[in-house]
Amino acid sequence: MAMDGEPTNFIDRTVRNLREGWRSIAGSNYDVSAATARPDLPDGDLQNLRSQMKACLENKGGEVSARAEAAKLGQVYLALDEKGRRRFLNVMAREFDTDPGRIDAAIDAVQLADDEDDRRDAEYLLRKALEAPRNRLLTQFNALPDGVKFLVDMRAEIMRFAKEDQALKSLERDLRTILVSWFDVDFLELRQISWEKTPASILEKLIAYEAVHAIAGWEDLKNRLDSDRRCFAFFHPRMPDEPLIFVEVALVNGIADNVQELLDENAPLQDPHKVDTAIFYSISNAQKGLVGISFGNFLIKRVVSELKDEFDNLKTFSTLSPIPGFNKWLDHLFAAGDPKILLPSERKAIKEVTGKSTGLKGAIKELLQDPHWHHDDAISNALKPPLMRLCARYLLEEKRREGTARDPVAHFHLSNGAGIEQINWLGDTSENGFRQSAGMMVNYLYNLNRIEENHEAYSARGKVAASSSTRNLLKG
Repeated sequence: MAMDGEPTNFIDRTVRNLREGWRSIAGSNYDVSAATARPDLPDGDLQNLRSQMKACLENKGGEVSARAEAAKLGQVYLALDEKGRRRFLNVMAREFDTDPGRIDAAIDAVQLADDEDDRRDAEYLLRKALEAPRNRLLTQFNALPDGVKFLVDMRAEIMRFAKEDQALKSLERDLRTILVSWFDVDFLELRQISWEKTPASILEKLIAYEAVHAIAGWEDLKNRLDSDRRCFAFFHPRMPDEPLIFVEVALVNGIADNVQELLDENAPLQDPHKVDTAIFYSISNAQKGLVGISFGNFLIKRVVSELKDEFDNLKTFSTLSPIPGFNKWLDHLFAAGDPKILLPSERKAIKEVTGKSTGLKGAIKELLQDPHWHHDDAISNALKPPLMRLCARYLLEEKRREGTARDPVAHFHLSNGAGIEQINWLGDTSENGFRQSAGMMVNYLYNLNRIEENHEAYSARGKVAASSSTRNLLKG
């Protein structure tokens, strides 16, 4: 296989295919050049856009006509540049929102209803008044080829634009509600990704979408799909060529503690029928427009079931996970100036390697900024006790306001019923590993006999399941 161009080429191809496919639906009398001539959507074009949106809502001429109008509107959006798409979305968000006067009148009718039947009728009209017309615009794209993918990508763009725009935030919430109903886990298909059987177009997307440990190219991907590896992804029937989320698994003996060793292309192959452990080392959400629509927990449980059916020799199911928030939390902790952050023995060790007697927290930050610090045994040995102890504190004790784990990856796995098994010193010696967590990684253990118990304890009381060795790190 040869990878042609940048990983984003398939995105360009997707947009091109949408334009081609929707052009035929839009009709031969539709002037495509009108949608591309002024991609920033200047003021003079806004009235025509409003007319097109209204035509979609009027739904004259039946289903075929409605699809044609939706295709025309979609063609306009695809032809615009970023500024134009933002203006397009603002028209939809502001001018096709709910009508406050209609809502107020419907509320009054509910309050003034004389009997139960009148109240039911009034409540129905209130529900209709609370439905923004733009929602009908959005759902009409569902009838088009690749229309669901179009809306997923549209939500990703709205999320970028909506950070300081309340109207766009409201539009994003409406679209999220629509997508939640469409992406119920019961609609999803689990597929194993295979080097031999999976189309190259999907393999190309895995390379681009991998968000945890970057895939260096085709050879790296082939290694990750070898006989002692597995990869599974969820797909939606309306997006059959687009992975939604995928997980990469290594079949090994014992719990892996270093991701570079796990991904070493020169490491000898394991016999998957003679190993005892499945390591989930990467879980990547492939669609930015589905952020906040959770099905990752179902993915892991489904994959565990698939692996158990295929290999009865597997006894242990664990992750090898990043700790993405640790360094940022550590910076805040040191900036707070608590003199008791370091234990006496830790302070002594840092003094010996730095020659400093004060400002030891700043000295630790300076040591960590050297990309080669881990090659110096004296520095590594001095940093290991305080960083391992503080990492255990971060994972076990640091919580958000709602009582959930501060680290997002920890929250994900703890919510699924996993427990913290061990923290691994220098588990990820990549640039990203040092930037996120001073090179540390963590294993979350999925003990099949305790998943439900762990899940209930964490969800109800914020209790974190952890091994005794992990808890002992808190003592230093």
